Amino acid sequence: MRTVDVLVVGAGLAGLHTARLLARRGLNVMVADRRRSLSAGIRTTGIFVRRTLDDFDLPDHLLGPGIRDVLLYPPSRRAPIRLTSDRDEYRVADMAALYQDAHRAAESAGARVLLGARYLGTSKNTSRSVGAEPATGRLPGAGPVIARFAGAGPVIARFVVGADGARSRVARDLGLDVNRHLLVGAEIVHPIAPGTASPAFHCVLDPRVAPGYLGWVIDDGRHAHIGVAGYPHAMRTGIRHLLDAFAADAPGRAVPAGPVERRGGPIPVGGVLRRLACPGGLLVGDAAGAVSPLTAGGLDPCLRMSELAAAVTADYLRTGDQRVLSRYDGSALRTRFRGRLLLRRVFAGLRSPAAAEAAVTLLRSGAGRALAARVLFGDGSFPDVSPRLATPAIDRRR
Repeated sequence: MRTVDVLVVGAGLAGLHTARLLARRGLNVMVADRRRSLSAGIRTTGIFVRRTLDDFDLPDHLLGPGIRDVLLYPPSRRAPIRLTSDRDEYRVADMAALYQDAHRAAESAGARVLLGARYLGTSKNTSRSVGAEPATGRLPGAGPVIARFAGAGPVIARFVVGADGARSRVARDLGLDVNRHLLVGAEIVHPIAPGTASPAFHCVLDPRVAPGYLGWVIDDGRHAHIGVAGYPHAMRTGIRHLLDAFAADAPGRAVPAGPVERRGGPIPVGGVLRRLACPGGLLVGDAAGAVSPLTAGGLDPCLRMSELAAAVTADYLRTGDQRVLSRYDGSALRTRFRGRLLLRRVFAGLRSPAAAEAAVTLLRSGAGRALAARVLFGDGSFPDVSPRLATPAIDRRR
């Protein structure tokens, strides 16, 4: 049986980044993921916004060219609104290679990454036999826990980090909040010939294709991503059918130059969850609802919240003081999302093509274009949650 300080369940970007930061602080860290290869089961387009590119040291060679143009299309697909920034606003990453890079960085920092281990559940480390089935339910109170996996032996951990996605099982086992407002997304990714077109981000507002969200086409200079997302209850014909229909005549679509890959998965859009931490562990990434409610972008918040999560975890394990966990407070973060949550409800209310056409017409005005540019090019998609802004009172008193 392995014994670690921190067990991270999930080897996505949030999990690997958190693990690397914790290992750099001298903690014994293990990351476990059900996938046997991090190149499999990719669920994100991999769009990084300017703010992330400015604030984090991402490998430049794994990022596509900068994108400055966004085109917003009504359901009719006629007369799109073109918004152009004077700076590179987006770059699309080669996510398979980026995960491998994050994997290497975590292991170089001292974390162990265990692949092919499916998480089964967590129980408190009591005197029961190691071979017994884990207890189910919540884990009140502090103390080591036992995590069990299919494909690997049990692990005893002082603390568990749930980085296991929008439908986190770790969240349920720890008695933390779970995501209840989800979009479902899917996309087709295919190679494109170099120089096929100037990089641009095409967004289609059409509730027949993507109810409550949008369809998109974006390229990274090597691959084109054609995707749709929306509320699953409104996708009466199924997301795969909607994706294939959209891809057949999507604006900005490049002709495939090779094999096609399919991606997809749930996207939490209810905002950061309120209860994110307890003495047994905490949540990061999609498991924490760390996705912009309006834009559904999750890569920037996953990196920002992972840094705070690592700082809080390290301080808690060092001091044993449960008040440290109050720094990782989702309720406080949610107060900074009120505007975006309101706009998410407005977006969800666009249920007919006529309503979407009218919304795009409003965006053609000067005020509408300014609002769209603020959403697409602004710095406020996710609040700053860096550890330096969350110094606890207990530390200041010492």
